[in-house]
Amino acid sequence: MTNLERAIKDGYAYITGTDNKQKITYVSSDNHTENYNDPEEKVRAEFWAELIYKYEYPANRIKVEVVIPDRLPTDRADIVVFIDDECKRPYTVVECKKDGVTDAEFMQAIEQGVGNATWVKLRADYVVIIAGGTRRVLDVTDNFGAFEREQNILADLPKAYGKPQEYRFYKGGVNQKGEDASDIAPVAREDLIIAIKKCHQTLWGGGRLSPPTAFGELCKLIFVKISDEQKPRKNGEPYQFQIKTHEPSSKLAERINALYDEQKVKDPEVFTESIKVDDRVLRTVVSHLEAINLNKTDLDVKGVAFEQFMDGFFKGDFGQYFTPRPIIEFCVKMMKPQHDWDVLDPSCGSGGFLLHALDYMRGQANEYYAKGTVDYFNYWHDFASKHLYGIEINDEIARVAKMNMIVHDDGHTNVISHDALDSIDKMHSHNQGFAKDKFDLILTNPPFGSTINKTEKPYLTTYELGKTKDAKGKEKDRPRQSSEVLFIERIWEFLKPGIGKAAIVLPDGIITNSSMQYVRDFILEKFQLLAVVSLPQCAFSHFGAGVKASVIFARKRKADEKPDENEEIFMAAPELIGYDATGRKTESQFDEIIQKYEEFQKNATPFFV
Repeated sequence: MTNLERAIKDGYAYITGTDNKQKITYVSSDNHTENYNDPEEKVRAEFWAELIYKYEYPANRIKVEVVIPDRLPTDRADIVVFIDDECKRPYTVVECKKDGVTDAEFMQAIEQGVGNATWVKLRADYVVIIAGGTRRVLDVTDNFGAFEREQNILADLPKAYGKPQEYRFYKGGVNQKGEDASDIAPVAREDLIIAIKKCHQTLWGGGRLSPPTAFGELCKLIFVKISDEQKPRKNGEPYQFQIKTHEPSSKLAERINALYDEQKVKDPEVFTESIKVDDRVLRTVVSHLEAINLNKTDLDVKGVAFEQFMDGFFKGDFGQYFTPRPIIEFCVKMMKPQHDWDVLDPSCGSGGFLLHALDYMRGQANEYYAKGTVDYFNYWHDFASKHLYGIEINDEIARVAKMNMIVHDDGHTNVISHDALDSIDKMHSHNQGFAKDKFDLILTNPPFGSTINKTEKPYLTTYELGKTKDAKGKEKDRPRQSSEVLFIERIWEFLKPGIGKAAIVLPDGIITNSSMQYVRDFILEKFQLLAVVSLPQCAFSHFGAGVKASVIFARKRKADEKPDENEEIFMAAPELIGYDATGRKTESQFDEIIQKYEEFQKNATPFFV
C-alpha cells in the first residue's frame, strides 16, 4: 500500500471521478480539491502523504495551496507544514513540480520555494523542492545567509520536528542509531527512463557536452552507483552515492571520484578516464539517482528502460550504433545460441545483440534450474563472463556497450574498443579471447556505406575482397572497398570452420546489384547460406537510416568443403516486424518465420559436420 493509498484509507483525502477526470480532495486541508490528473498534482499528493507517514507530521498541520501573506503578486505555497495545531507557525514549505522538469525549471522552483519560505510574514525553517524522484532540501533558518544554496543543503527533511539526518539512505532502512530511515528501492520502468533522461539532460546541459560524451559520463556515474550498491555494508550503514547534509558539492565530488577510482583499480578495462563533470552538475546527477536501487530493479525493467532511452539517443548521427530490438530478438531466436558457444558481435555498437544473447541464455537457465539458485546464476553468468565478446571502433559507444552489460549484471569484460577490420593478431594481444576460427556464433549489424581506403587503412590489402582480378586472372589491390563487404570476410575468419554460424544484417545491394556478384560468389564459396530474410524499407528508417536491408543466416564451410548444388536456402520477406517507419508498434511476422524455418530445417539438406 502506498502512502497516498494509506492516507485515503485513513480518511485524510479522497479521489473522485474516473479516467482523465479525477479530482483529489485533501480533507485535512479544509477539503481543498484539485485536478488529480495533473502530473504536478500527483507529485504533490504522494509527497503530502509521505509527510504524514514517513516524516510523521500530523495531518491536521499539513496544508496545501497556502496563500503567502501580503506577497505580491499573490503567491501560494504548494504545501506548508506547521509547528502548531492552529497552523500559525510554519515549519517547512514545499514546492512541487512534475517529474522530468529541466534543471533550469528545478532551479527556478528552488528560488520560488526559498522566496516563499523566507518571506517575512511566513518564515519557515526548511524548504523542500520535489520533482518526482528528484528533490532538494534546504535549511533556510538564520544560520545561513539569504543567498546560500549549497552549504545549507540537507540530506533529507527532519522527521517529526527532529534534527536533520546526516544521510537520507541507510542499508536496511535503519540509521546507525537503530532509528527508522529510508533504504534505496527498485523502481518501475517509466521512473527509470525519466531518471536516465534527467541525468543525460543535466550532463548534456544544452550543449555543455556532446550527447555521446554526456552519455559516456553518465555511464561512469551509473557504474559508480552500481558499485556502491554492491559494496558490502551492514544494516544501518549509509550508502556513499548520495547527498550528505551540509556537504558542499566539492566534497561530494571527492567522494564520488574516490569510489570511481577504487573501481578503476579493480576493473581497469571498463573505464580508463577520470570523471569529467563539474562538481555542481555531479551533485544534480546524484540527486536524480540516489533514491534508486539499480541492482534490485528488475532486469527486464532495466533492459527496456535503457533500450528505450537509447532508442531516442541513437537516432540520426548515431543510428548506426543501434539495431532495433525486434530484429535482434529475431536473429537470436533463429540461431538459438547454446551455453558453451563463444558468441561475438564485431560491430557491437550499444551491445544489443550481446544483451539479447545473454537474455536468451537466462531464459534457457530458467528452464533447467530454479530461479535464484547457484546453478541458475552460474549457467548464464558463466556464459556472460566467458563466452560473450564484442568489438566497437568508437570509444564512447564501446563504453555505452560495457555499461549496458554491467546494468544487465555483467558480460562487459570481453567488450573491446578496436577497429574490427584491423589485424586479428592486434586484438588477440589486447584480449586473448579474440582469435581466428574461434567463434561458434556471430550476430551483427555491420556499418553500411563506410569506405575503407587503402591509403588510410593498409590492412585492406590483406583481404581477399580487398583485391580484384583482371581479364587474365592477374590479382591486384583495390584502392578502396566498402566496410560491409570487408566485414563479411572478417566474420568468415572469426568463425569456427564447419560449425560456426552467423546472422548478418546486410544492405540489399550486396544481394541484388550486378556489381556485387563477386561478393555473392565469395559468400556462396565460403559459407553455406541457410536463410535470407528480406526486411521492409521501414526497418531502419526510424533510426535515421533508410537503406533497404536483409538478414542472411550462414554457416562457415570447412576448408575442404565445396558448395553442393542441392543446398536449399530458406527465404522470407515479412511486411510486419513489430514497428513501422515512425517507430509505433505493429504486429510481427518474425515468430511465424522462425517456426517455418524450423520446419524447413527438418526437411532441408543437412549441413556438413
